[in-house]
Amino acid sequence: MGDSSSSPLSSSSSSSSPYLNQNQTHSLMATTITDLNSDSLAHCASYLNLQDVCNLAMTCNYLKRVAYSDSIWQRFFTERWRQPLSSSSFPSSGWREMYLARRTALQQFKFTDPFVSEFFMDARPFNHLLLDKNDIFLTQGSLIQKINLDSYQHGTDILLTLSDHKARITCMRLFSLNEISLFRGDSRRDQNVLVTSSCDHSIRIWWKDSCQRCFKGHNGPVLSLSNKLLGEGSSKVLASGGEDGTVRLWSLTSSGKRGQQALKATLYGHEKPVNLMSVAGHKTSLLVTISRDSKVRVWDTATSSAVRSSCCVGMTSVPGTPVNMKCYESLVYVASGSSVTAVDLRTMQKVMTSAVHQSKLYSFDVVPSKSLICTGSDGRAMLWDVRRNQEALKPKPIAELDGHGGPVTLLHMDPYKIVTGGTDDSLIHVWEADTGAQTNSFTCCFTERDGSKCGCDAMAVDGCRIATASHCEELGMVCFRDFNDATSPVMKLEEHSSKFWGSLSDGYSDDSEG
Repeated sequence: MGDSSSSPLSSSSSSSSPYLNQNQTHSLMATTITDLNSDSLAHCASYLNLQDVCNLAMTCNYLKRVAYSDSIWQRFFTERWRQPLSSSSFPSSGWREMYLARRTALQQFKFTDPFVSEFFMDARPFNHLLLDKNDIFLTQGSLIQKINLDSYQHGTDILLTLSDHKARITCMRLFSLNEISLFRGDSRRDQNVLVTSSCDHSIRIWWKDSCQRCFKGHNGPVLSLSNKLLGEGSSKVLASGGEDGTVRLWSLTSSGKRGQQALKATLYGHEKPVNLMSVAGHKTSLLVTISRDSKVRVWDTATSSAVRSSCCVGMTSVPGTPVNMKCYESLVYVASGSSVTAVDLRTMQKVMTSAVHQSKLYSFDVVPSKSLICTGSDGRAMLWDVRRNQEALKPKPIAELDGHGGPVTLLHMDPYKIVTGGTDDSLIHVWEADTGAQTNSFTCCFTERDGSKCGCDAMAVDGCRIATASHCEELGMVCFRDFNDATSPVMKLEEHSSKFWGSLSDGYSDDSEG
């Protein structure tokens, strides 16, 4: 059998078992990543990007401590904002805490020096406004206006007008290029496709600054579009609601410039115009629609394979005129009349009525992950905690957001902030989402020759950026603010300041402030 001394096992220590195989020997000698000291690991992690460091922190407690190292987050902070520090000071709360506090403050618009761009346009009301990376899309009547922010910074033509619609545009949506199978051959997969509906009975798909498809089928104005595409994979469909009371499903794989044979199903059941629609959060084939008579219907579009088919799987009604609705998992939150109602889509039972106002609602938004609802009414908005309202016989808000001179018709809410505005008010107010504490206020328009100010027609918020549109008798204006690189904190709202402000003023030299 040969000399046993030449076997790999013979080199092991005398205390090792003579019956260990080669794999077991390597297992005993293996070193895991957690055997390395934390300083070495932190040095290695300093070459990772932010997402990779966050992923590292979620693996185990030991690597979480490594991922929280000051040296790593100091690099992230200085690379992100490039703010010099005075040599005599160091952030006492740690670099990770400083980074997160700065990022939160930017998300909450807690600065006075954002990058501001103003674009003057025709004196016509603005109906819709969307922010899409470096583009601003807005509508005035039947016209779509596109403002390119990159072109503005380079001093070239910034405004493009799309005029294919022949009547007022009623809805405007953005969908990822990855979801639109019409353009699968295009290599720029990180871009969005614009979809609009109009009173001219049509739906149009816009790509590369021109209309690529025109879908027609409604017997009247098209009033609403689904906020997401329905279904999975390459069989996704777009839903539309019309003044004719029908819901129609459109395939985005149809060929032909006019979208021949794009209409896949017509869903009947509503007796009044379909004003609002939203895709369920727990099942992508479920579509929730509300008609003008406050009737709510749920459709399972996976079962609708032919024109004139009916696939309604649930019905209910809500009190008052519909204002807005949002789906989250198996719930749909419906703002109508003077209250917000939550309906379980699995049973169609009303599980909660909250945000009850004495006057009617004009706007609504929700952050379900934080159980928070915000509603806009006459002169103020109100912040509600869903969990408190479930236990209370008479729901009460956790904060009243006062300060507007008219109805709060514009309202945005995300995990960081609430942004409110109105058509009768020249100011946009910003509030903390958790507490309702005010963080900032700024004007959305200009002063007219007689000294009066116009209100805000439309608003779009995307992270640290906000765009507003307003008009008066003489001209219209779109104002874009970007807080990403702002450095001067709002100091006048000291009662609402966090520890971040003290750290900021303590941590930076005089040359870097303001």
